[in-house]
Formats: sequence, structure tokens, C-alpha cells
Amino acid sequence: MRSSAPHLNPSEAARRLGVSAKALRLYEQRGLVEPGRTAAGWRTYGPAEMTRAGEIVALRALGFSLAQVARVLAGNPEGLEQALAAHQTALEAQLRQLAHTVEKVRGLRSGIAQGRTPTIGELTGLLAPACEVRLAFDLPWPWGGERFELREIRPLNYIVGPLGSGKTRLAQRIAEALPNAAWLGLDRRAEGGAAVPEPRVERTLAWLVEDGATPSDALIALLAGLEAEGPHAVVVDLIEHELDQATQEALIARLRRRGPHARPIFMLTRSCAILDLAAVGPDEAIILCPANHSPPSLVAPCPGAPGYEAVTTCLATPQVRARTAGLAAWRQAA
Repeated sequence: MRSSAPHLNPSEAARRLGVSAKALRLYEQRGLVEPGRTAAGWRTYGPAEMTRAGEIVALRALGFSLAQVARVLAGNPEGLEQALAAHQTALEAQLRQLAHTVEKVRGLRSGIAQGRTPTIGELTGLLAPACEVRLAFDLPWPWGGERFELREIRPLNYIVGPLGSGKTRLAQRIAEALPNAAWLGLDRRAEGGAAVPEPRVERTLAWLVEDGATPSDALIALLAGLEAEGPHAVVVDLIEHELDQATQEALIARLRRRGPHARPIFMLTRSCAILDLAAVGPDEAIILCPANHSPPSLVAPCPGAPGYEAVTTCLATPQVRARTAGLAAWRQAA
């Protein structure tokens, strides 16, 4: 007898699971879930496939890499302790944030008891993360001194723009203006970042490789800067530099899993593997430097939003970016 349970197409399944259709295809490519097929050959997700996909989504939310998810689903405990340790670290960070908020509430109550009414700014500040930084400065050339302000710093901040738009100068100025920020230029390998990696970098590298990244000196040098202790924020010039597509996808997935209270990262990018507009979440921001040298502005990741089409024209696949970089190098040498 034919089952009456609903079977969903990939778009409907992704919507119900709260992920993208691209994520579902990745799970299928890794052998984690196998959708059924209609008579016409279209993918379909029945109750069993949705249950399995839901388990994958839940494990990914805990911070598990795709390789760790595969082992857990197969009943293999290898790497499970490491993944749980990472999840514990994230929970402890949330506890510290809650403790910070409790202290602010206690201070406001103490002030009220002494006859001092808190301001609206103090009340709304209860929602701000402990590491929140507000940023304001006069823009460098080519903008001619116009004011730039960011009222909220997200964990992930993309800086995009066409060639000659001034995006690199903006990024450098952000690194100068942010308190205790680190700048990672394109010469990060020459600065010693590709030496023998520290244990923290080794762990992150292992997680990325499990998710499909290709180990390289360029990746190690980048991770050394991203994982360094001390800086309150990191600004990265062309974060995809010398990284292949699989590595870029694994890297951005890892950065997204850091959580809403993670150290802010500002990254220049022209890769749609790094800035997948369909995957941008609430903890991410896009800063566009327009071609006409209008002041940089925040762009919502929604088709039709002001600046959205301009952002899309700045992005290309890693393969196209590699060909473009090679052509530019050839022209410069000629």
C-alpha cells in the first residue's frame, strides 16, 4: 500500500529544516543522507530522509564537523569527545555573557535604589554583547574625509567592492580604529604564520580538513592570525587568498559556528564561496564600497535591497577568481 506521508522537494525540505538547499546537497554528496527519487528522477525527502537530515542539522548546530557527524551517525565515537569539548567552550562563552549582563542589571538596580533612574541607552545596552565595539572615523582617500560609522559590530563582517573602490583602504582604517585589532595582510605567510602551527591552530586545521579543506601553508598562516590570542578583532585582507573552493567553504562554515559572541572578524572578499548571499545570517554584515566612491554602506542580503545587485557583481567563483588573478599577474609581468 502506498504511504500517505508527505514527500518534499529539496526546497521545501530545506525550508522546514532551516538550512539551505545547498547544505542538503552537501549532506548528500558526503553520503550522510540519500533522498529518494520521483518517477521523473527528481529528488524527494520522505519521513525517513527528513529524520536523518534533522539529526545532521542538530549535530551541526552543536559544532560537529561533517566527518564527525558521519562517525556519530555510524555509531563510531571517534572524535566525539573533541566535538563535545568545542560545544562546551561555546556554552561557557554564553555563560560569561549572561554573567556580564546580570552584573549590569545588578548595577542598574543599585542605582535605582539610590534614586538614579537609568537612561534609555543603559537599558538598551543590556542587550549588547560584552565585547561590543562602536566604530566611527573620517574616511580616507578616495572619500575625502566623510564620516563612517558602525553602530553594531557583528562576529562576521564582509567588505566587498569592485577594483579601485577603496575597500582595502577602508579595511586598513578599520584595523587602525578598532581597539586592539590585528591586521592580516596578503603577506601573512612571509610574516611567519606558516611555521609549525600551535596546538590550537592544529586542532582547527584538523576540523577544516575533515570538512574537506586542503591543508596548505596559506591556510596555516591564515589560521595562525585568526586563532591568535590577544586581539579583540581581526581584519583580513582577501581572506580567500591562495585557498581552493573546498577550503573556502570549510573555513567560512567553521567561522559561522563560532557563535554570536565571538571575536569580530572583518574580511575583504571577492569570492562567492566565502560570501554566499543565500547563507548570510543575523550575526553577519556586508559592507559595500561602491564604484562611484560614495561612502561605504551596509547592504542587506536580500534581493532588491539597496546595494544588493552591486554586491553580486563583485563576487565570483574561486575558479574565476584564480583565472582573473593569473591574467592580472601575466599583464603586470608583460
